[in-house]
Amino acid sequence: MQSQDSFTQITLHYINGETESFDIPMTPEAFSEQLADFLSQPWLTLHLFDQTVIILTSQIVKVEATPQLTQLEGDGVFFDCQRVTALSRGAKV
Repeated sequence: MQSQDSFTQITLHYINGETESFDIPMTPEAFSEQLADFLSQPWLTLHLFDQTVIILTSQIVKVEATPQLTQLEGDGVFFDCQRVTALSRGAKV
């Protein structure tokens, strides 16, 4: 059995507003190295313990990953960002 830190949790947000989350059995470092390749594929295939899920990548509008993928660097990558919510909007930091 793999340790918990060798998994990356991803949440996929689809064009139709639905979301679903998966634990991917790879470290965040390994996942970040393959992320661009994953998303460039027309389909993703995830084998779960009881079924296989096949996802059309053109329907994904956002991917959230936990823990952070700090290995991603370059143009369009920003560090030390904060999510603004209705409760934090306008609050002085």
